[in-house]
This record gives sequence, C-alpha cells and structure tokens, in this order.
Amino acid sequence: MANSTLVPEFFLEVFAETWELRILLTVLFLLMYLGSLLGNLIIIIATTVDQTLNTPMYFFLRNLSILDMGYVSVTVPNACINSLTDHRSISLAGCAGQIFLVFFSACVEIQFLTIMAQDRYVAICKPLLYAMIMNHQFCVQMTLASLLTSLILASVHTSKTFQLSFCHSNVVSQFFCDIPSLLRLSCTDTFINKLLLLLTAIVFSGSCFTFIAISYVRILSTVLKVPVKGERGKAFSTCVPHIIVVSVFLSSGAYVYLKPSAISEIVEDMTLSVFYTIVPPFLNPIIYSLRNKQIKKAVKKVIFRFFIV
Repeated sequence: MANSTLVPEFFLEVFAETWELRILLTVLFLLMYLGSLLGNLIIIIATTVDQTLNTPMYFFLRNLSILDMGYVSVTVPNACINSLTDHRSISLAGCAGQIFLVFFSACVEIQFLTIMAQDRYVAICKPLLYAMIMNHQFCVQMTLASLLTSLILASVHTSKTFQLSFCHSNVVSQFFCDIPSLLRLSCTDTFINKLLLLLTAIVFSGSCFTFIAISYVRILSTVLKVPVKGERGKAFSTCVPHIIVVSVFLSSGAYVYLKPSAISEIVEDMTLSVFYTIVPPFLNPIIYSLRNKQIKKAVKKVIFRFFIV
C-alpha cells in the first residue's frame, strides 16, 4: 500500500468537551456495547446449542450476531478509553486497520440484511419452496460471497485512502477513523476516492436496498391477501423491525459518506455515525431474536442446562 502520508499519527475527537457530558456519553455507549455483546452472545449460544433452530433464518441470525460483536468492538472500546483518558492518538496502522474493519463489517452487515430479507420473502411468499431455495449449500455460498465481496471493497477503499497525503491537519473529526473524515484532511486530489465511494453507494448499497425494498413490497402484497388478521400481524411483526434497521443503517451511513465536506459538522457526523456503527449491533438482537418465541424457549433451555443444577 503506497503511503505518502506526511503526519506520523492521527488524533481522534472525544464524545464531548465538558467532562460531565463526556462521562455520561461514555457510560451510555459502554452500556450499549455491553448490551450488544450480551444480546448477540445469547443468540449465538442459543442457536448453536438448540438443534431445533438449525434453519436458514437462525443460521443468518447467528452469523449476523457474530459479525455485530466484532463490528461494535472495532470502535466503541477504543473511543470510550480515549474519551475518559484523553489519550486521543492513533497510529497510521491503527487508523488503517479501523477503516478497513469498519468498512468490511458495514458491507457484510448490509449483505446479511439483504439475504435475510430474501429469507423472509421466500418463507412468506413461497413457503412450499422454502426448503429447496434456502438450502444449506445456498446459505453457505451466500455467506462466503458476502465476506469475499466485503473484503475486496474494504481493501480497495482502505488502500486508496492511504495513498493520499495528509498534511492539512492530523485531527480526525470523528471518534473513530473513517474515510470521509480523512478525505477532509488530505492535501491531494480526492476525486477518485469520492468517485469510488459514490459508485459503491450506487452499485453496491443501492442494489442491496432495491432488493430489500422489492422483497418487502412482494411480502406486503402477499400478506394483504391473507384473510386472517392475526396471521397478517404476525407476518408484519417479523418484517417491520427489519425495515427499520435497514433504513436507519443505510440512511445514516449514506449521509455521512456522501454529503459534501463543505457542510460537514463534527457533532452531526459523530451523532449519525452512532446510528450505523453502534445502534444496529445493539438493536439487532432485540428486534430479530429476543422477541422471538423460539429464541426465548432456546435461551431458557440453555440457562436450565448450564446454570441450574
């Protein structure tokens, strides 16, 4: 990776300037972090131990939970330590690693959410073909394809970012290293980098969002034909939370990554970044699984087996 960076290290922003607000936000984010780890860990254990949950839906829930534990761990612990200790520096290698992992995790996240939308579409609209379409081989292939695609995209964007020269400043206007903040620090032409971000947003994220939207339009059309109101409500309850998470995740990420740097505000950027780095891993266990009767039953089995003698 060609690196013409002129600064030896970067300095990250803290959550707030005043000490009281900084402590409050740090505690809040730490609680969300611990909640994310606990919720996702419960899902992983429950879907692994309980053999009745050996279905495509729970296969992807388990994968999503493993991803979310890593995703939220890339940014939150380091940011909380920086905020409490005022040790804000991060090395070039650390910054590059953080950019790669955040971009990689975000790409895998949106692809997993897209596959889960397809899973709901097949389950509701084509139930008789569910076992044939969503077979184990297909699930493994889609998982590997998501990881490989994200690996390529994250590698390209990270390498192109660190081919730039950073000489304007070494203060990153974020609580973690991200591409938009570094592009604003560059003293070389960033047209190619911005073009790559735009193409990724249009081709990659846009296609995922379109696929999800089409899936839910078809689901909605099918559900409205169901004569029993209770069944309609059950179908909607499995889909609406998915739509909410996808919308928040994509809209906040797209705004931060695609808006012109001239209208950038540090507080606004940091707030929106929370919605695509911290909120999804925290909410996913709640809206996807912990409200699910089968997951609750599996969790009770795990607790009884391991903690009650």
